[in-house]
Amino acid sequence: MRYCSVYLVVRDFEKSVAFYEQILDMKVSARRGQRFAMFNSSGMTLCIMNGYFDRDHSDEIQRKGEYIPVFDALDNIADCENTRKVFINIGVDDLRAEYDRIRQSNIANELTEIRFIQYSSPYWYFTFTDPDGNPIEITGGYTE
Repeated sequence: MRYCSVYLVVRDFEKSVAFYEQILDMKVSARRGQRFAMFNSSGMTLCIMNGYFDRDHSDEIQRKGEYIPVFDALDNIADCENTRKVFINIGVDDLRAEYDRIRQSNIANELTEIRFIQYSSPYWYFTFTDPDGNPIEITGGYTE
């Protein structure tokens, strides 16, 4: 078994692709039209899935096997309330520089200050959300 990717079902595909290009400071690694985009960074792949593409382009989608709405009705998934149970965690070398870059970009929703928590080791981080309310945590080297 091997890890493949995490993908986010989003409401506004182009806005989300642009958001993650700016946050990850990279261009999309691969794209399947207006349906799917991939960002591959150091073996970690984050994908963006257009939640409305299959509904709006049903004539272009081929399926085999049972259609199971809880998994396959992407438009319903995109419309669900975001409960923030999954965090996207990104590591950087210089947390202060990354915080300043994100803050100055004005694209991060609900941006926190740099914060600290310690349980078994010190941990510096800040959080914000993407256009669909998915939480993003950035952590890295930091000196007070």
